[in-house]
Amino acid sequence: MSSPFQPFTPADGGRRAQEWNWQEEQYQAQDPWAQQESQYKRPQYQQQYQEPQYQEPQYQEPQYQEPQYRQPVYETYHQPQEYQQYQPSQPAYTPPEPRARKSRSKPILFGLVAALVLVSGWQAFRVETIIQSSNDLTEAVNTSQGRVDELEKQRTSVAFDSEGIAEDVLPSVFRVRAGEFTGTAFAVSEANGRTSLFTNFHVVEETFEGGDRQVTLERGNTRINATIVKVDQEKDLALLRANREIKALGIAGGEVKSGQQVLVAGAPLGLEDSVTTGVISAFRNTEDGPTIQFDAPINPGNSGGPVVNSSRQVVGIATAKARDAEGIGLAIPIEVACETLGACGNG
Repeated sequence: MSSPFQPFTPADGGRRAQEWNWQEEQYQAQDPWAQQESQYKRPQYQQQYQEPQYQEPQYQEPQYQEPQYRQPVYETYHQPQEYQQYQPSQPAYTPPEPRARKSRSKPILFGLVAALVLVSGWQAFRVETIIQSSNDLTEAVNTSQGRVDELEKQRTSVAFDSEGIAEDVLPSVFRVRAGEFTGTAFAVSEANGRTSLFTNFHVVEETFEGGDRQVTLERGNTRINATIVKVDQEKDLALLRANREIKALGIAGGEVKSGQQVLVAGAPLGLEDSVTTGVISAFRNTEDGPTIQFDAPINPGNSGGPVVNSSRQVVGIATAKARDAEGIGLAIPIEVACETLGACGNG
């Protein structure tokens, strides 16, 4: 499509065309590049272009050449001159002077002394420890012994069965009637259908001094005749014998100990099959001979009755009660009665 406007150009070139050409020439005179371009357009600077002719390359077979091997050459490294001049000079080596030889005897001696001191201290410590351990052991043994005694007392206290003891003892204990006096007797041995019994002399004293030797043993509805066989007035002992078998009580061996529990059986005030309990208060040697003190209550009628321990064995013969005092009873040791009357174990 053509532009609706066309630049006006006079047919003869006119003044405007001349002015335009002048301006163009003036521009070309000022532009050096335009002058160079015009020079290259001149005929003397134009060269004719000739198209190169293609020639087919000729192939030549390569020839093999054996490679040549060369031993590498290693050059010694030389420090540059500029570094060599800055290296400090090293002094000549001088061997150290020999040290004076020290004596080894002193350290060894000090070590021996220190070891001896340590051993002595250790031995002293061990001896002190052993002594302390021995003291502690002794104290522990004493404490244990006291504890054992206490436990024994508790065991004895718990083991003391007064009901069972009374049940075993009473069938062998009788009320003795001798004239107008009454007391207690108990069986100590039996043999050949006969039984020996102990009682106090003061129980049968009136009958014996009257020349009569017969007494009566009573227990409930049972009546047994007995004979006075032997007496010891000084020791207040009498031996009775019945022509009937009666279960004998056991005889305790050894001395009694304070605190030992006992049971006393008898007929106080004529009341047969009575029992009281207590403990041994002391064992005393008096003008009348060895005597057992106990705190079980007794009354007239208990004289001649057995004092029995927890093993159901007779330890003494109740003989008297302290006047104007309560809780003080006296008994003759059973071994004294057996030695005096000679009836224990042989009937």
